[in-house]
Amino acid sequence: MITARAAATFEPVGRSVATARSFVRDTLQGWGHADVIDDAVVLTSELVTNAVVHAGTAAEVLCLRSDDHVRIEVSDRYPEREIPLQSSALTMGSPDREGGRGLQLCAALAGRWGVDYSATHKQVWFQLDLPERSVGTRAAGPVVPTELLPLADERVRVAVVQIDRAGAVTSWSEDAEHLFGYSAEQVTGKPLTDFAAWPHTPGTSTGIADALRLSRWEGSYGLRSASGRVLPVYASHLRVRDTDGEPSTVCLLVRDHERAVLQTPLRVPAPDSGSSDNQGSDPFEVFIGSPAPDDLDGLLQRTVERARDMLDGDSAFLLLATDDETELEVRASTGLPSARQRFARVPVEVGPGRYGSARMPAVHEDLTQVPGAVPLLNGTGMRSVVTVPLKVEGRLTGSLGVAAESPDRYSNEEALRLQFAADRIALAVESARLGELEKLRRGSLSFLVEASDLLAGTLDRDQTLALMAQMTVPTLATWCAVYTIADQASDPYLSYVLHEDEERIDGLKALLAKIAPPEPVPTPGARVWPAPAEAAHQAALRTSMRSLGLNEPTNVTGGIGTTLATAAAVGGETVVLPLVARNRVIGMLTLGKPTDEHFRQEILELAEDLSRRAALALDNARLYSERVAISQSLQRSLLPPELPDVPGVEVEVIYRAAGEGNEVGGDFYDLFPIRDGAYGFAIGDVCGTGPEAAAVTGLARHALRLLAREGFGGPAVLERLNAAILDEGARSRFLTLLYGELWPQEDGSAVLKMVCAGHPLPLRLRQDGTVVPFAEPQPLLGVMDDLELYEQTMTLDAGDVLLCVTDGITERREGTRMLGDDGLAEVLSTCTGLTAGAVAARIMRAVERFAADAPSDDMAILTMRVPGPQHD
Repeated sequence: MITARAAATFEPVGRSVATARSFVRDTLQGWGHADVIDDAVVLTSELVTNAVVHAGTAAEVLCLRSDDHVRIEVSDRYPEREIPLQSSALTMGSPDREGGRGLQLCAALAGRWGVDYSATHKQVWFQLDLPERSVGTRAAGPVVPTELLPLADERVRVAVVQIDRAGAVTSWSEDAEHLFGYSAEQVTGKPLTDFAAWPHTPGTSTGIADALRLSRWEGSYGLRSASGRVLPVYASHLRVRDTDGEPSTVCLLVRDHERAVLQTPLRVPAPDSGSSDNQGSDPFEVFIGSPAPDDLDGLLQRTVERARDMLDGDSAFLLLATDDETELEVRASTGLPSARQRFARVPVEVGPGRYGSARMPAVHEDLTQVPGAVPLLNGTGMRSVVTVPLKVEGRLTGSLGVAAESPDRYSNEEALRLQFAADRIALAVESARLGELEKLRRGSLSFLVEASDLLAGTLDRDQTLALMAQMTVPTLATWCAVYTIADQASDPYLSYVLHEDEERIDGLKALLAKIAPPEPVPTPGARVWPAPAEAAHQAALRTSMRSLGLNEPTNVTGGIGTTLATAAAVGGETVVLPLVARNRVIGMLTLGKPTDEHFRQEILELAEDLSRRAALALDNARLYSERVAISQSLQRSLLPPELPDVPGVEVEVIYRAAGEGNEVGGDFYDLFPIRDGAYGFAIGDVCGTGPEAAAVTGLARHALRLLAREGFGGPAVLERLNAAILDEGARSRFLTLLYGELWPQEDGSAVLKMVCAGHPLPLRLRQDGTVVPFAEPQPLLGVMDDLELYEQTMTLDAGDVLLCVTDGITERREGTRMLGDDGLAEVLSTCTGLTAGAVAARIMRAVERFAADAPSDDMAILTMRVPGPQHD
């Protein structure tokens, strides 16, 4: 039964692929099915690409939701193209082939898929099953002695926060004000996501926006207090609706160490005999409790808490092997300082076989006697510890440990009990870990698809830098800095800084500017860079000491609040990834976490993959910028310098070159002094546009100046220019040219001698508003060897205007209409009494308004006006 439907049609252009991905992502996000978004986006991207790029037709995307699955259909209008059916998957060929990979992805990721044909359409569809979601349980605990009750502060505060449909805060209780430092007025109307520090990993778990839409959710995250610090909280979310049917979410929050106030109690089998081994009970459920958490993080956290309670320890920890099995990562802990938070990579003793002693149970009666035996516990005050391996089919997958503050607490008997529990949960942990890893990889694929699309969509260097940072924050890291290297002899330069909290960017930028940049090492992979955390720690320490009066006061760039907030923002792990393109290090991508947080190995691998794509995009943008700068410099050299002042004559020029990035095209103009009292002017049009036409433009303009100053008259100048153009051979292009010489007169008039070689005729505007051509047409240049040209002598009276244009003006089109010579003359007739600049501006405005489309040809306007003699 279909419960929801959404459809959209996408045109056969490349950008439609990204638009289709966004449509599917937004649709599934709105339906609350974040679990299948990544798979759906990847499959939609492939199928829409097949339709709009390869088949060249419009694509219709239809999203259908039922109770247990989501179905997405992609249709195109190319039904005769053969597609292998699901039953013939073996004939699809290698995944390395250019075609067919979209269908292989369907076969790999979708629960069901297929192809349907009609007379006019072909439809490829796939179906993704929706996972079942637990909405919480109810339980009652037994009566226990007072000393066994969980600890809480003297005054337990439960923050009550209500969130509307859009995720904005509508209610903020008094306890919330006390816990987090914000008044209700400060947060009402703002999204809760502005304050939440959600432990989000791309492609895994549930984001806070998703959690707020679930019917019920319970777990841990952090909220940024008014002081800038992240306060760990335990929360219970309940989705409700008012009497008008409007939904909202009620959030109850307590400090994380008081989680027992809100946490749903575990249901464990009640002992019905004196034996600890109940008949028919599952050892896994006996240890973990029922129901078991359905996510890896919940399972690991419950494991360490139960292990600690089972051995009456003060702390417990669980480490898992990284994907490449080269290190162990802290994935869950209880009773340990925050420095032992998740994803810290722990060095393990090297011995015969990887991990050495981690493969066997171990008991340390007093860690002070064997310093460094368990590096994770250094500086924690723990004295005795028992550790056991987690193994699946003989392969080490992790390590579970319980520690106590007093020595001699544990013996081999406790090690056997803990090993028995570890054996019960190892398979479930490994299964959940592999499931999380698979989901992360699918999310990474979706992330990289969209990242590549965004990076490929720009050749602007600054925009590429901004995209690099915005794609990593907050998806991969809390903050990001991009260093660039101009050339081999240059030092790294801090080009871009971004933090998920915009108020922290300035402080972060100031901190990074004070420390030496990371070394540009071309070795691939992420390497830890401790300098930012150390500098932030030292700055915070100095600021705190000054605030206490322990040091002489010095100039401080920011207050103690800003300094401490910056220190907390960069106090975690910082890694540097090289940006290598074309065998050269062009920069570094720096990613950081806040205090005591670490990167997980899979995120670093994803960041490394992203850095390779970003480096190539950044280098492409650099090369493009360099070539544009060179092109523009060369083009500017073809334009005449500043126009000279001609006594008694107003002159104005407007020039527009066709094509993006072009400053010079096939049209050109010039005005230059020839000798005392005489000036040369020209306006011309080389066949074509772009660099080839611009080359002939340069030849023509410089030749005119040289020949005119050598004393040649107009016909001789053009005849020699014609010969020079023909000498260019295959590179020659024909040229229309209006060339003339101008002599201002004392009576306020001006004498002109002109040759119009195949060019649109100049127009004369008299003071009475009449418009007449001001020359006769003659053959154009660059076609025939022998030209017989002649010049015409004309006089511009006081108040007259001479308008010279190229054919980009007269041939301006809108459909079948063209401006033409008559249309230009009509516009010019309305310009009586205007200055030369005003005439040129009115002509250009009329040309631009004549058609809605951008001009496809170069355009040039040269106006000269004789204002007449000036009287005091």
